[in-house]
Amino acid sequence: MVPIPGIRLQKAIWPREEMSYVWAIKVRGNPGAFRRSLMFSAWSYLGFETYQLLSPAAVVHAAAKGFRVEEVLQQADYLYESGETERLYQLLIQHKDSEDAELLWRLARASRDLAQLSGTSAEEKKALVYEALEYAKRALEKNEASFAAHKWCAICISDVGDYEGIKAKIANAYVIKEHFEKAIELNPKDATSIHLMGIWCYTFAEMPWYQRRIANMLFAAPPSSTYEEALGYFQKAEQGKTYLKLQNKKLAAFWLLKAKDYPTRTEEDKQIQREAAQLLAEFSGKN
Repeated sequence: MVPIPGIRLQKAIWPREEMSYVWAIKVRGNPGAFRRSLMFSAWSYLGFETYQLLSPAAVVHAAAKGFRVEEVLQQADYLYESGETERLYQLLIQHKDSEDAELLWRLARASRDLAQLSGTSAEEKKALVYEALEYAKRALEKNEASFAAHKWCAICISDVGDYEGIKAKIANAYVIKEHFEKAIELNPKDATSIHLMGIWCYTFAEMPWYQRRIANMLFAAPPSSTYEEALGYFQKAEQGKTYLKLQNKKLAAFWLLKAKDYPTRTEEDKQIQREAAQLLAEFSGKN
């Protein structure tokens, strides 16, 4: 039997779908060191113990001593933006029994990201993929109005399809589409959901006739779409990306201002403050 193309979404997911506030700005000199330092100063200004995140033991300690959901979410988002996949998973897995949808969909995302790492074995990857789906489903049960829960449910269902055969993959396609459509309805500006909906449409629009015939043998009405539908979603996704960049410019200016005014204690602090002031001046001159 000729395999019917599945919906391969992992290539379409942007490395960091929620762009970092400060990282959206082009930085001169040593971008990596400055961006990390600036984020540390910004979070410290708000009272978060960001430096503790550098220690794996600190993550465990922060969760063990009793937690506020908002605090864990802030730590989780920091680790996500920093690409600290394993630490992020270790932080969130301690709250796997949480009733909070925001924690659960982030845990689904972290589980999936961990599964994608090159050092993850095939057996571990499969377990993590199914684990991610369960967390995404639970997030949706806790809050059906969460666009992120719908989005990650769709992505995780697609991943699980790789292990369940062609018939299940086609059947799942209907569910995947429904979740993406709901995510877009709840958040029309989420470029990732819109882009992935475009991928869905393109996948079924380009299905060759002989593969479609096989699908017809399995289902009375297999999923279908057109190139025009796919193009429409891709165009909307670009609009969403533009909106995201505009929003992040405002947030970036906010964080740069905070960094510029943050009290200096060390020579590194002073250097960060000077660079923040310079960037803020350049940024203001362009807007």
